[in-house]
Amino acid sequence: MADKDKITNNAEEEQQYSLNDDRRVKVLSPGAMVAKRFFRNRMAMVGLIVLIIMFLFSFVGGLVTPYGENQLFYRIDLMQKEYAAAIENTEYRFIKTEGDEFSSIVQAKTQLAINQEAETFEYGGVGYQLNKEGEELYTVALKDGTVIGAAYKMIFSTVDSSVKLDFDTQLAGLRAYANGENGFSASGADYTIDEDGSVNTKDGEPFGYISKYVVQAFMGDVFLTRDFKEAVVEQIDAGADSFVYTGEDGEEHEYGLSFDPDTNKWTIKQETETRVYDKYSPPSKKHWLGTDKNGMDMLTRLMYGGRVSLLIGFIVEFIATFIGIILGGISGYFGGWIDNIIMRIVDIFYCIPSLPIVIILGAAMDHDKVDPKIRMIYLMLILGILGWPGIARMVRGQILSLREQEFMTATEACGLSVSKRIFKHLIPNVIPQLIVSVTMGLGGTILTESSLSFLGLGVRFPFASWGNIINDVNDTYVLQNFWFIWIPAGVLLLLTVLAFNIVGDGLRDAFDPKMKR
Repeated sequence: MADKDKITNNAEEEQQYSLNDDRRVKVLSPGAMVAKRFFRNRMAMVGLIVLIIMFLFSFVGGLVTPYGENQLFYRIDLMQKEYAAAIENTEYRFIKTEGDEFSSIVQAKTQLAINQEAETFEYGGVGYQLNKEGEELYTVALKDGTVIGAAYKMIFSTVDSSVKLDFDTQLAGLRAYANGENGFSASGADYTIDEDGSVNTKDGEPFGYISKYVVQAFMGDVFLTRDFKEAVVEQIDAGADSFVYTGEDGEEHEYGLSFDPDTNKWTIKQETETRVYDKYSPPSKKHWLGTDKNGMDMLTRLMYGGRVSLLIGFIVEFIATFIGIILGGISGYFGGWIDNIIMRIVDIFYCIPSLPIVIILGAAMDHDKVDPKIRMIYLMLILGILGWPGIARMVRGQILSLREQEFMTATEACGLSVSKRIFKHLIPNVIPQLIVSVTMGLGGTILTESSLSFLGLGVRFPFASWGNIINDVNDTYVLQNFWFIWIPAGVLLLLTVLAFNIVGDGLRDAFDPKMKR
């Protein structure tokens, strides 16, 4: 019985250690050994998990979020909008009758005569008579008594701004107000004047007003009542910066009053409910990371921004790798003058100042107003074309060491073409080093894109990237008060680049057969 058990155990041991065992062959597979070394690296696994999360956040998150990438949000705010303006007239103005007798030069002579309190003056051999019609009101006539113009400071304005006053009506109204009269007639119509300067038609309808202040609404469809204008003038004389006025609807409205010394104008602002962009809104249930300066959901913008940054990184590395493999493979295999030419090209590209060139091209695209989508394509092509020399040099170095080995002698003996020797036998043996190089280069490419976008030279609005999202904090006020605008994008960028570098280190160690894991 014991001998039978011994025979059974020996058979099991032979079966376990048989060279024909599929499991043993699987364990000895180079790919499996690389994977085993990689998965044993805890830091590499952490980096891989972070990258998976970033990819899910960017590519899946954009699909499940209820908001669009460029969806705008609004809120209702109480804002002071420009409602009206008031100007105090402190200089003489002039009106003239039909004809050219009261030219600008004659008006200047009239002003000089008023300042000198003269009754007559001459210009160009013509004599003029200055007649005082009332306080700060003068008429200018020729020697024969024909009135050709008038100078005044009090302003006669009509209620309806589309109605233009003729010379006779304006002069008659100003003369009547200056002399304290309660009415006047002009151009076949009769008018009454109140003590406050209100001018009404014969039927009692408001026609205009006379005042040293001109109060006009900013919007043509807004009618300013005489009471409101008087309230504005009263507050100006009182030196107030705000006042409350009860309108015809019985509701109180608050107005702001500000003076601009450059234009000698008071601006009246009304506090109204206004629909504005919901910008820089703090985090809430509706917007978990708040909104940006354009009133867009920050979390959604981060998802789409990650998609753009990752896509640009992979496409740029693909372009650089594709060019680098072809030129590096040809250079390393053929050697000689071909190798010299390609390596000199590599040296030239190494000497090119990449960042200044990208900045210049970005400024040129700004000047030409290139479409943001086309701009992204140009950006990827530029970065890819400028980034291939390092990969080409690495591929060349690997192939120089591989082409003299026995398996390459066998391919030559079998009569394989040069292209098959390079791309089916040499390049596959360089793939492990390429994977490591590309993985570690992805982080640098994403950082480059983010830096250019931060400077306004990369991805442009309306597209989002983590770089141009951080660009919103070029204002110190935003930097200090709205942390949710720049910290999440900065953290995502940091984690992604760090994860790519950690995974690259892990792959480098896994492909190294000398590593003890």
